[in-house]
Amino acid sequence: MPVFVKKLLLWGGVAFLIYFMAFRPDGAAQMFKAIGAGLMAMAMGLGDFLTTLMT
Repeated sequence: MPVFVKKLLLWGGVAFLIYFMAFRPDGAAQMFKAIGAGLMAMAMGLGDFLTTLMT
């Protein structure tokens, strides 16, 4: 993928996030909570797997 396209997509994503947080703060907060919960669940699953693997 050309560098220009990558930069365009990156800045478009940043602009969308800023717009989303500015005009839909409740929706943005719920989305970030859901992402955080998903990341925590994955980390806990990995921790459980490693704990079980070592015992």
